[in-house]
Amino acid sequence: MPARPPLSRDKPASPPTYSAPALEKGIDIIELLGSEPFGLTITEIAQRLGRSISELFRVVVVLDRRGWLHKDAASDRYRVTYKLLELAHRATPAQELTHTAAPLMHALATAAMQSCHLAVVNGTRGLIVARQESPGATGFAVRLGTEIDLLTSCSGHVLLAFMDDERRAAAADRSIPAGLAKRLATVQAQGYESIPSARMAGVSDLSCPIFGFDGHVVAALTIPFLVAIDDAPHLSIEDTLALLKSTTTQISTLLGWYDRDEAPTVPRLSVATPPRRRRTSTLKAD
Repeated sequence: MPARPPLSRDKPASPPTYSAPALEKGIDIIELLGSEPFGLTITEIAQRLGRSISELFRVVVVLDRRGWLHKDAASDRYRVTYKLLELAHRATPAQELTHTAAPLMHALATAAMQSCHLAVVNGTRGLIVARQESPGATGFAVRLGTEIDLLTSCSGHVLLAFMDDERRAAAADRSIPAGLAKRLATVQAQGYESIPSARMAGVSDLSCPIFGFDGHVVAALTIPFLVAIDDAPHLSIEDTLALLKSTTTQISTLLGWYDRDEAPTVPRLSVATPPRRRRTSTLKAD
């Protein structure tokens, strides 16, 4: 019987690299237009990607026909649609989260006369997956699908503060600076974050965590608080924060979360009674 050949001690070969040119072009186009809210013409798309119009024309037409892109008839500019966000909602827990949170976010915006938005972790960034505009005559709202910096945003601080160490390191994609680590400890201890907006002057962001059935943070609900200066009665920032805490507690409860001894990092968020309406005051960040 012939001897068996010796087993190879070489390192396993790396997996083969496959190419799908049309698919790659389509992904390049969607990623490019994802950062262009006003859209681009097909000529501009070709210039940005360093390709010819003939290379991209059919791909753009198919993406438009399938609903991934939308062409403005007046300007011939293409923009991405919400199709990708819609598919992501169907394939991830975000669908249940937004379905559960939507009516409570509407009630919060109506009671506080402020807009609010829901942020989740998406890789090393945050992503706005739902929003509710203020029913008042004026307001400020963050666009659906907007990405946020976890290290500098109010929502990001809440998401990072209530993660375990392993998830936090992966989401931050680098070590947390000492100053931020101290701030995150404060956020966890007090159960919310309150800082000036990283996007707009004159806006104070308030954010509280939402927990899933397993006790892990799944989202941050944030109000970009605007101080009104007219003579009409308005909720103070303290009362608005109380409403926000109550709303996140209700959403967490509907998702299956409950305050329990075996999850000590989950804060004990009290359900606020309906606040009285009064002129606005200032809530200082700790």
